[in-house]
Amino acid sequence: MNKMLSIMLHTCLSLIILGLSTHIWAGETFPGEKWDKVVSPDTAGWSSEKLRIADDFARTLQTDAYLIVNHGVIVHEYGATTHAINIHSMRKSILSVLMGIYSDRGIVVLNKTLADLDINDKEKLSATERQATVQQLMQARSGIYHPTAYEALEAAVARPARGSFKPGEHWYYNNWDFNALGTIFQKFTGKTVFESLRDDLAKPLQFEDFTYSSDTRFQYESISEHPAYIMRLSARDLARIGLLMSRNGRWKDRQIVSEKWVTESTTSYSDTDIPERGYGYMWWVNLRHKSYSANGYKGQVIIVNPVRDLIIVHQVNSENDPNKNVSGKQFAELLQRIVNAKLTEG
Repeated sequence: MNKMLSIMLHTCLSLIILGLSTHIWAGETFPGEKWDKVVSPDTAGWSSEKLRIADDFARTLQTDAYLIVNHGVIVHEYGATTHAINIHSMRKSILSVLMGIYSDRGIVVLNKTLADLDINDKEKLSATERQATVQQLMQARSGIYHPTAYEALEAAVARPARGSFKPGEHWYYNNWDFNALGTIFQKFTGKTVFESLRDDLAKPLQFEDFTYSSDTRFQYESISEHPAYIMRLSARDLARIGLLMSRNGRWKDRQIVSEKWVTESTTSYSDTDIPERGYGYMWWVNLRHKSYSANGYKGQVIIVNPVRDLIIVHQVNSENDPNKNVSGKQFAELLQRIVNAKLTEG
């Protein structure tokens, strides 16, 4: 994992649990075609003045958008929250939700091996590697260190040697696992990841800013048979996914993905290289508190705190400027200001 993401995960998941109470929100508010918004943050237990301070700080950064949803209502938004951009590695957590939808139906089977599914790659996988299960890939514990598409140079350099670990023995944040899962998903379901995103999340959750033809793209590279699945989503549509997770997979009167899957996918199965941070099924998990996050390169974050029914989304648009970035330290400082704006326990 790159150093920036490591620092970001350590800081953002630490800060969001500041002041946690044991209060569990049981509210039923969900957005329809449009989000409901509070008239003033002050009426919802947030300080307008302190949120202005957070906005002022965001203007000194390369933050393009951030958004706060509390109890199913937008409390505050900053910047281009309606603009769909490349969400980078947050795509993996979204695939986790999609896998759960089809696991609930008995279509995705986690204990199937790569050999069972006839999954291979350009540099042929060994018999041992092909014993890795779908579940182990979702946990980033496959032990398969084959070259992969859409991988940062620093990650390629850090990748363990082929055959250095057997399946299940070692956690490594591994783009090969995540990309191969896209292929596996299609083999199980007959749908691409993007078709499922459109049909199983965008439609029932009523995404506002998603265009299937322009906001989905496979990234193929000659080194691997398994492409990366690039998604572009807006902050306010990402917040709908966060709210779905915060509500244990339920959207209004419909259970989109089971509560069992939400719990299972946000349970830590591995210690990571970040203290007190674990890894579930492509979700980062706080080991001390009931919060978790989806994270992507350059400053893409969804933080989900089900205890407070609170979602915070942060985005940086690096599509036209690859040097654009909000560092882990900068994001931590912004998040501290956001957390400081919460005035009440609920």
